[in-house]
Amino acid sequence: MLEIVPLGGLGEFGMNMMAITWGETTLLVDAGVMFPDPELLGVDRVIPDLSYLQQTGGASALVLTHGHEDHIGGVPHVIPHLRGPIYGTPLTLALVEPKLREHGLDKAAVLHAVRPRDRITVGPFAIEFVRVTHSMPDCVALAIHTPVGVIVHTGDFKIDQTPIDGEHFDVHRFAQLGAEGVVALFSDSTNIDRPGFTGSETEVVAAFEEIFSGATGRIVVAAFSSSLYRVQLLVDLAAQFERKVAFVGRGMVENSQIAQRLGHLRLTAGLQIRDADVPTYPAQDVLCLTTGSQGEPLSALSRIAIDDHRHVKLAPDDTIVFSARAIPGNEKAIGRVTNHIARRGATVVHEGTKHVHVSGHASEEELKLMLSLVRPRYFIPIHGEYRQLAHHASIARRVFAGREPRTEVLLIENGDRLVVDGQGASLEGKAPVGRVLIDGTRTGEIADEVLRDRRHLAEDGLVVPVIAINAQNGTLEGVPELITRGFVMENADELLADGARVLSDIIEQSSVEERTDQGLIKEKVRTELRRFLRKRSGRRPFVLPVIMEV
Repeated sequence: MLEIVPLGGLGEFGMNMMAITWGETTLLVDAGVMFPDPELLGVDRVIPDLSYLQQTGGASALVLTHGHEDHIGGVPHVIPHLRGPIYGTPLTLALVEPKLREHGLDKAAVLHAVRPRDRITVGPFAIEFVRVTHSMPDCVALAIHTPVGVIVHTGDFKIDQTPIDGEHFDVHRFAQLGAEGVVALFSDSTNIDRPGFTGSETEVVAAFEEIFSGATGRIVVAAFSSSLYRVQLLVDLAAQFERKVAFVGRGMVENSQIAQRLGHLRLTAGLQIRDADVPTYPAQDVLCLTTGSQGEPLSALSRIAIDDHRHVKLAPDDTIVFSARAIPGNEKAIGRVTNHIARRGATVVHEGTKHVHVSGHASEEELKLMLSLVRPRYFIPIHGEYRQLAHHASIARRVFAGREPRTEVLLIENGDRLVVDGQGASLEGKAPVGRVLIDGTRTGEIADEVLRDRRHLAEDGLVVPVIAINAQNGTLEGVPELITRGFVMENADELLADGARVLSDIIEQSSVEERTDQGLIKEKVRTELRRFLRKRSGRRPFVLPVIMEV
């Protein structure tokens, strides 16, 4: 019998991971991460609990659908549970490689590049890769041929009929698979609550042409560094409007280099300049493409917004464009960055004011089309919070109403064991699932928030810097105080006194805007104090800044 267990990505956005097992062979589809909620202090990313893979003896192969973080960010953490190769398209694997290097993993030999319409064999599974369109190049769906029939996993997709790279959604193969017979379809539910069709990537061109035509100063566009189609469109417009292009921010620089190397991003000779060269060109001749569209405190755009970037400084006639959707929960951070940009006098453009972003996910009509093309015996919605999965299920029941044999819709959640055999499909119990919190400064994985905090506190103690800042002018009131619990060191008094002086210097060197922004100054104090304590003591105490406005 075939056992299918989603380990992440159902009932949530991110952490997409699914295990498909037949006998001794377990195939893992995607290995994503999720970014932490603000209350998960000190946590850098969240991955699924991998206990199930320990039970099955590890995965025989990992198959990746595309290169977004919520599908590949957990690859380094899956490697210890992997007994075979990693398959993905060339761009996907190129984005995985730096992650493996960062974790000290030399796994280039296990990375196997595939292309659409290729087939590979893993034990009893024959996996076929089917071209889909999304917000980045080189994305595929999977048709997994198993002993009980074909399973289709869409990955993330939309049906873009005017793709920038000319690589069309493979409607024909999906229709063919549907005609031949599909046992189960697992389909992306992200945008099921959006009626109609998702626009093509080219739809943003008109709005950006208007921005380029009217801008008298520098144009700064914040987007996801993996949105390579958007980057290509902007690079082409820069050439058309005779502006130089600078990539700003580590992610944007790295991804643009990878994309250029693989031919997914094309720049005419002499168009690109380094971020260090931005000040040497007239403002009206420059386009900066930057990270930070979600208001991340240490991103390039956040630093630019508070006038803390070494090379890019904003002026009143500059235009800043947020060319990305606000991920739920990030609205406050984005608002904070927007306020700082407004203080610089620059103009802010976002999705609400101009059509500068289109989604990479299929809307309701495209999802209906996928259902109609594939006509599975069983349909299982994936990728989304429970309300999206439930909505997708109800839409599917409408699509298949009156059809014989009628498609059965199964609503499942992370950990549900879906068993498929000759008689049909059924849910049979739960597998162990959950979240593992990853702290980037430590290599250990922590089972849950409480355990993570307990370990951190037990090993290295707690340091609470208490800083009083004048709410009106941002000046430091008195000397910062460092309160410790469980942090024992020789010459501790001297160390804490030096730490207080370091904090005073950090506050005094920060701009008034930084000092009066609780989110920014807390993150800055936490980062700098952790660095100081690690350097001086070798310890990594839990740092919990308290900023008092007086």
